[in-house]
Amino acid sequence: MSWQAPLLDIDPLLDDRETRIILCCGSGGVGKTTTAAALGLRAAERGRTVVVLTIDPARRLAQSMGLTELDNTPRRVDGIDESAGGQLHAMMLDMKRTFDDIVVQHAEPERAQAILENPFYQSLSAGFAGTQEYMAMEKLGQLRARDEWDLIIVDTPPSRSALDFLDAPKRLGSFLDGKFIKLLMAPAKAGGRAGMKFLNVGLSMMTGALNKVVGAHLLRDVQTFVAAMDTMFGGFRKRADATYRLLQAPGTAFLVVAAPERDALREASYFVERLAAERMPLAGLVLNRVHASGAARLTAERALAAAEALEDLAAEWPGAGDPAPSTVTAAEVGDPVDCPAVENLTDGRIADHVTGKTEGKTFTEEILAEPDGLAAESLAAGLLRLHAERMQVVAREGRTRERFALVHPDVPVAEVAALPGDVHDLEGLRAVGERLANGQPAAA
Repeated sequence: MSWQAPLLDIDPLLDDRETRIILCCGSGGVGKTTTAAALGLRAAERGRTVVVLTIDPARRLAQSMGLTELDNTPRRVDGIDESAGGQLHAMMLDMKRTFDDIVVQHAEPERAQAILENPFYQSLSAGFAGTQEYMAMEKLGQLRARDEWDLIIVDTPPSRSALDFLDAPKRLGSFLDGKFIKLLMAPAKAGGRAGMKFLNVGLSMMTGALNKVVGAHLLRDVQTFVAAMDTMFGGFRKRADATYRLLQAPGTAFLVVAAPERDALREASYFVERLAAERMPLAGLVLNRVHASGAARLTAERALAAAEALEDLAAEWPGAGDPAPSTVTAAEVGDPVDCPAVENLTDGRIADHVTGKTEGKTFTEEILAEPDGLAAESLAAGLLRLHAERMQVVAREGRTRERFALVHPDVPVAEVAALPGDVHDLEGLRAVGERLANGQPAAA
């Protein structure tokens, strides 16, 4: 394997009691949720008290951990090895419930009820741009403040940019401090009919246009919401800033998760640079679904050449295409001298052109050893072509990883070899955790 990078040692990171928060970030579809769950399981079975927070709408985490559901409340995961004293809890962010809890916690009962019933708030809490990322930050801050777990692992939101949650506090601050919000708050601060007159004069043209699009009650709902939330805006900014500082503090570690593909590693490169710019502590890169081969010495070119030779052999042989007999005699096979030469695939030597010997056996003896006769050539050719395709994938992934390493030579990397199927239970998560800890595929 030509690509050399510092090895990301996962177990020391998980075992370090000073590490309190691990955030898995990366573009969509690279295995962030599986990585977060596998890290949580491995850390718990090594003695940590862990909670995994996922923002994954597919709910794969619940299935793999044997839970019937995940919600906004951490739930204990059964079936893990707790002999080292660890525990594992898992939860899924409920964006609206988190927002509701904040309102109830930080507003007087009457004002909280007015906010929760406000139509604009209901739309905002259900899907306003950036709300999910902000609520993920809020939930992380809440979990850390409870101090019930010595390790929190976060599967970041599946946004276009997996670092949107870093921008959420700034976007919220810009929204709350924006001219439109201040304009809407002005009537309430002015008070009485004078304030409403100011609103009607200043917004008459905009109100008419908006009424045609979204209805006559929009501005009234927004103004009511802003007036009710006025005393809470400062608290939102304060908590967001505190959580942002928590992400920069010692004890927090970011893991960028990617697949060995050009687009995914391009995004990973952006994440690495962005984390550095924001002074966020990067632990390293987790490279998922890395392909390897146990027969790496057999190149794609040699495998394709051998496959073509075998296919030519099958086509030229007398009776090719006929159903293979259950037993084959030497007379049916013919004189081995008439057989085309076959490449010896095990060590690069070429078979004897006269006798057709490979590995000390004549080609006739090789055929007689196969109950299906000449069908073995077609099967072998197909397998060789599959191997060639795998080696081409391995080579392409290697070139892509090397380009990333050239740009970020100091980023530690842990490779996770591709699994034959999906992860759907604790055993699968353990297997992923073991591969994470090994750092490199078994065969490369």
